[in-house]
Formats: sequence, C-alpha cells, structure tokens
Amino acid sequence: MLTRLSRRSAVLLYSAAFACTPAALFAQSEPAPAIASLPGKPVLLMGSYDLAGIGYQVGEFTAAGKASRYALKRPATIDGKLAAVADGTADYATRYVVIRPSDPKKFNGTVLVEWLNVTAGQDTPADWMVAHREILRRGFAYVAVSAQKVGIEPGTSVMGMGLPLKKANPARYGSLSHPGDAFSYDIYSQAGRALKAKGSSGLLGNLAPRRVIGIGESQSAAYLVTYVDAVDPLAKVYDGFLVHSRFGSGSSLSNNRGIDSKAAPNPQYDMPAQMRFRSDMRVPLLSLVTETDLNGSRLTGYAGSRTPDGKNLRVWELAGAAHADGYLFGGAFMDDGKRSAAELAKVFVPSVNGAGSKLEKPYNSGQPHHYVLQAAVRGIDSWLRSGRAPASTPIVATRADGDKWAFVTDANGIAKGGVRTPWTDVPTMRLSGIGNSGGFIGILVGVGEPFDAAKLAALYPDGKAEYLKRFTASLDAAIAKGHLLSDDRREILDIAAINYQGAP
Repeated sequence: MLTRLSRRSAVLLYSAAFACTPAALFAQSEPAPAIASLPGKPVLLMGSYDLAGIGYQVGEFTAAGKASRYALKRPATIDGKLAAVADGTADYATRYVVIRPSDPKKFNGTVLVEWLNVTAGQDTPADWMVAHREILRRGFAYVAVSAQKVGIEPGTSVMGMGLPLKKANPARYGSLSHPGDAFSYDIYSQAGRALKAKGSSGLLGNLAPRRVIGIGESQSAAYLVTYVDAVDPLAKVYDGFLVHSRFGSGSSLSNNRGIDSKAAPNPQYDMPAQMRFRSDMRVPLLSLVTETDLNGSRLTGYAGSRTPDGKNLRVWELAGAAHADGYLFGGAFMDDGKRSAAELAKVFVPSVNGAGSKLEKPYNSGQPHHYVLQAAVRGIDSWLRSGRAPASTPIVATRADGDKWAFVTDANGIAKGGVRTPWTDVPTMRLSGIGNSGGFIGILVGVGEPFDAAKLAALYPDGKAEYLKRFTASLDAAIAKGHLLSDDRREILDIAAINYQGAP
C-alpha cells in the first residue's frame, strides 16, 4: 500500500505516525553495553602471521545491551540530508575483537573501529586485511565490531554460505544474540562510545584513545554511508570516518532490506538508488573509491552519486584499482611487514584463479589499492591530528554507458583522471576495475593484463633502467601528494624491479 502513495502523502503519513510515537523512543542512543572479556582465540581472519611478534596483543569481548533502531521522518533524497529518529529498541549481545599495541608507549592515540563485512556470510575484517601493515607499524589500535546479524546468526546469509559465529563455534558464541540489522547502527555507535568511556569498559586496557575513527569496506561502507547521513547527526560518537569502496547508495534502516534486496521498498527506512554524502557532515570523512565502485557491478555506481569535496569531505577516486585484487587474495594473509620483496612480488602477479573461481582474464594485481589505502588510513588520522584536510583530487574520467559507467582511457587502456600512481602512469600491464567475469568474484576483481615484450619495448626503448627512472619519478610525485607513503617507497621500487618483464 505504501508504494502506491504519492511522495506528499507518504510524508504526511510518516509525520502523523511520529507525532504519536512515545517521547522515550527519540533518545539518541541507548546506554553503554555491559562488556565482558571472552578468553581464548577469536574466530576472525586476522592473517597467518604472529601478532605478538610484531608487538601487538589480541583480545575478544562480549557486549550486551539494548539498542535503538531508526526510521526516517521523511523519505530519503539523493542529497543524503536524512532526518532520522529512534524507532524502538531491542536487546542484543555481540562481540568485539581488539588488536592493540602491547607496549602502551607505542600506541599512537587513534583507534580504528571496523564495521565487519558480512557479504560472505561471516565476519570479514576487509580493511584490516588490506591495510594492516600501516595499522601495525604506526601504533594504531584496531577494534572489529560484529555489527550485523549475518555475522552471528546461522541461516541469515542471503548467499547461503559462510560461517557465522554461532555456527563456527557454538560453545564460544552461543550467548550472542542479534535482533536484526535495523539495530546495527546503534550497536556500532555503542561500540565507539564504549571505547571512549574512560576506564569503564576495559577494552583497551590502560590505553587512552584521543581519536576514534569509524571504518568499513564494501557492504560495510554502504552501512556507513547511511550511518553518516542519518545516524551520526544524532549519535555524535566518532571523530572521523574512512569509508572504503562504497557504491552508489546506502543501506536500509530496516531489518529486511540490505543494499541488494528484492524486498518491496519502504520509504520510511530505505535509501534511493543513488545517494550522496551529506554536504553538512559533522566530522572529517575520507572515502576511497575504486573503479569497480564507480561502475557499480551489480549495484548502482558511485559515479552517479559523486559528492563534491567540502569542509569535512575528501573523496579519492583511484584509477587502475579494483574492488578485490591480488593483495586481498594473497598478501592480506601473509604480509607481516617482514616479508622480502621477492615474496611480495609474487603477490602482485595477476592470475585467472581467484578466490575459488576461474576467471576469464587475470585479476587486478592490487598495488594501487593496497598501497593507497594505507595512505588513506594515515591521511584521515593526520587530518584529525592537524585539522588540515588532504588536497582535493581529480575524479576518474567517466561517461554514462546505459545503467553503468564507462571509463575514458589512455593509449594503454588505463582510465584517465583520478588519483594517479606509478602503476597507472608508468605501467607494465593494463589495470582496470571492470571487465572480467567468472563467478560472483569475477565482477569485483577487475583485470590485470600484462603487456607483451613488444609493448614494453615501445613504452621503454632503453629497457629496465628507463622504466625504473620514470617509475621512481611517478612514485615520488604520489608520495609528495600523500597518496602513497614514504615508508613503502623502498619496497615498491624493489617489487617493480623484480616484476618488470621487459628488456634489461
């Protein structure tokens, strides 16, 4: 019935409904949850390396309390200026995984709080996997939050796959209970608030955070878009956000519609197919967007939701990057910061075998994505420390192509514009975020098609020496702009020298 109402009638109906809502439901958030330590090894993909040997320790905690859900006072619009109110409460019990420096003196004062990704039917720390090197070497604390029901409760994955916590280890996680994703936003707020509560939660031991940053990738990024546009103005918890690989819209505020649902729309909770970051954002937000995200794959692309940079917003559109890539498939699990350049070089050699799928073309190798995300982590932290926003960047050159977006490319088949790196400007392969196929993963991994010897000879007539000279100049330019980090310079150059397949 609601879908047949005119926009004006829907607004009047919602206004009347909220006018009758008890005042108690309009609280910004419920009280802080009860926190308890959960001894033993957490169920979470944190990698095969030894964190203790890097100076970090891992703890797991349960968090139990009462969470609010939210509804819109008026239907959402593309500008992202959403007006939300609390709309009922429910009990919940979830878990946090805390990774922090063992030596308090090495803590840099910033906590990164990741909204765990549940696309695969289980909790996945996507940002940790791709950017953990920067987190570990710079003394960040990191907290993973099981914000969504799919990560906890069996039988809730729309893909029919994965190992939610209560299935992976029923004895360990049997006490957890999630009332549904409508309550995930306040569950996430309460996690941030618990970390800021001085000495009351025990989550960080004797560490005292000065900055708490919300982060999330892909599906989690969609939830963060809605969180920033609708919930953050009420909750006012996080000091900044890193929104990584968002698509065109945000997630629903309801239980039964995610970002790719076929359920009937309900304008009291749901978002339009294209939704921008709100222009009056409360705190700094840095968003890293790959070519795949701009195009949209199965979802609407961010190219249709582009938001101009403002006082508290910077968006980095990264040329030559895919949503998933070689580093995610390999380096994420083994890269402890102590691997040789030769070992890491193998990670960045594209393959047609990706995450159990046989792909039509080799996947994107992943150098731009991995190394620029690490710079983005430092970028949002530096922004909060200094009050100086990163410089605005060009957008990737796009054109409408039906219901998707195509890229304007150079002579090497690489997208023009956007954040530039040596892999796009001094290339040895065609890197793109689109154009592959082969199972579900095929639409996310882009392509990494190595140039043949003739192409390399045409690009670099004087061989490897010319290539490395030009590569180094491009690398240093990207470092100067803050899009790559000087910490990674030697490693990047060594890998480039190893993987170059042209004339010596």
